[in-house]
Amino acid sequence: MSVAFAGNSTPGSSREAGPLRVMIVDDSVVIRGLISRWVGAEHDMEVAASLRTGLEAVNQIERINPDVAVLDIEMPELDGISALPQLLAKKRDLVIIMASTLTRRNAEISFKALSLGAADYIPKPESTREASAADIFHHDLIQKIRHLGARLRRKAAVASPPLAPASPAPAARGPVVARPAAAPAVHAPSSSSVLSTRPFSTQAPKVLLIGSSTGGPQALMALVAELGPVIDRVPVLITQHMPPTFTTILAEHLARTSRKPAAEAIDGEPVKSGRIYLAPGGKHMRVVRSGADVAIALDDGPAVNFCKPAVDPLFTSAIDIWHGAILSVILTGMGSDGMRGGKDIVAAGGSVIAQDEASSVVWGMPGAAANAGICAAILPLNQIGARVNRLFAGDRS
Repeated sequence: MSVAFAGNSTPGSSREAGPLRVMIVDDSVVIRGLISRWVGAEHDMEVAASLRTGLEAVNQIERINPDVAVLDIEMPELDGISALPQLLAKKRDLVIIMASTLTRRNAEISFKALSLGAADYIPKPESTREASAADIFHHDLIQKIRHLGARLRRKAAVASPPLAPASPAPAARGPVVARPAAAPAVHAPSSSSVLSTRPFSTQAPKVLLIGSSTGGPQALMALVAELGPVIDRVPVLITQHMPPTFTTILAEHLARTSRKPAAEAIDGEPVKSGRIYLAPGGKHMRVVRSGADVAIALDDGPAVNFCKPAVDPLFTSAIDIWHGAILSVILTGMGSDGMRGGKDIVAAGGSVIAQDEASSVVWGMPGAAANAGICAAILPLNQIGARVNRLFAGDRS
């Protein structure tokens, strides 16, 4: 059972200690009940409120003062997309996770919500009676709350460093007793600024592979907008952790942003320069030989690293095709997907770039690669595109 938060804080800022306070906003009593039980069972989070409409959330946000809100899209009185900006106006650092069923309309609204300040989205199962779907929803939601909430706490700690300790009291008479050593602090993954890197491969890359997860859609948009010269020269293959329908919308956004052909990959289609291939939701994407050509291979196998699609299958399959002539980029995301495949790419003679911690929504995937020592560069998102362009233009520095 979760422990109630003790302490005061103002609605404009988040706490730096205690369990994460989660506000659940959904017109379905079944969904509210499920999420409330899941959150209440975690030691590091608690249910701050369980509300039926966006209007209730907006009216009560200052009193409830949550750290994280799970916000349904379709609700009476005030829907999620309308409530989102009003909630953020009242609590600027609120972490909002949009929840919706898998329809094209809801996928499009979820993408709009990201542009309006939502931290992430999560698809709700069509029926909570389907055990596997409910289990995935449970796992993914708790992980998103925990990791996005932890990032919020770290940002708050940096913005408000602890006060200097008070001057020690005059020494009391009697023997001096040494204090026990403080317990070692628990840190986030090592700061990207102090991690070592390795030289870039001397081989000219013939393909660009990108893996991403939480925060990935926004990062991908920013990156592909800068990669026109690279896309013209080589194929670009992307695995983003995302369900079906959502990947369809993401591919359309990537095409508009990059002004290059971009689409969900189709099983058996040839891999050509000048195109962006996106792994479709619910399928792993690999590349295989097809005579003298390279082709897409999709499969419906089990999840890898709790993900489907997963990054590692794409990365490892590319080695059989391009050997060491691979440049891979690991962007923001939870977990460690891409790290093992990145290791294999480096062992084959290729290179890995990871997004740095400061610019990542969650420094899980890129942090795992950075801490494994496989990266040739660990860069802010706004520097990755320029470095990738230089590498494909022949600059290996």
